[in-house]
Amino acid sequence: MNGVKEVLIIIPAYNEEKNINKVLDKLEEPEITEIADILVMNDASSDNTNWIVKQRNHAVVTHIFNLGYGSALQLGYKYAIRRNYKYVIQMDADGQHDVCNILNIYKALKTKYNDSYPDIVLGSRYLKDSSPYKTSCLKELAYSIFRTFIKMSTGKTIMDPTTGLQGLSWRAVLYYSKYGNFDERYPDANMITGMILKGYNVVEIPAVMHSREFGKSMHSGLKPIWYMCHMTLSLIAVVVRQHKEKRRMERQKKHEQ
Repeated sequence: MNGVKEVLIIIPAYNEEKNINKVLDKLEEPEITEIADILVMNDASSDNTNWIVKQRNHAVVTHIFNLGYGSALQLGYKYAIRRNYKYVIQMDADGQHDVCNILNIYKALKTKYNDSYPDIVLGSRYLKDSSPYKTSCLKELAYSIFRTFIKMSTGKTIMDPTTGLQGLSWRAVLYYSKYGNFDERYPDANMITGMILKGYNVVEIPAVMHSREFGKSMHSGLKPIWYMCHMTLSLIAVVVRQHKEKRRMERQKKHEQ
């Protein structure tokens, strides 16, 4: 361990100067700071996001060029592994993920589910005890498609397959940190599907989420249409690759016998 803190909270940020102060205010409450350090991944923001975080004395990594949400997260995972954090909790910088979720996810990471500790804890908007959350009809359609695909390919029901609010074990962070193991643009339902198929323990807990107050979502405008097409193809590719890998390992095992 790196000392006292077990958890690294990773916050990808792109032009979030109007939102990030409120998020950091809540993250600096004693019950959070006792267990967690904060790392903001500033993905080449053109506003004052970088300076706001630095003035508050939190760790910040700033990209010179905008590399995308997934690339920002993966660099954060590498940082966590280098500094021996036991857990990572990732959340958005726009205030949609309520900070009250942090302690719930931390507790879930340290609780056994099906006789093993979870590798991934998903904070879900769509479980029975989740807070009310409204989404567009197009997004609801996409979520329904992704839920059905995950259920058919893995046998597991995931109600919120695109949630960015996640807790990760060291084992999951190590896997994600390696080259080629993480989607650099949209690491959502595709990553969850792949991890379930690989045998990682993925659990879902209720979460409190809010609507964005300021700024623009990365899924605004016509982007959800592109996102849905990209994710559908990515999901198919994940399942095909995993089945090929499974057959390869079975052949290898048979050959060794």
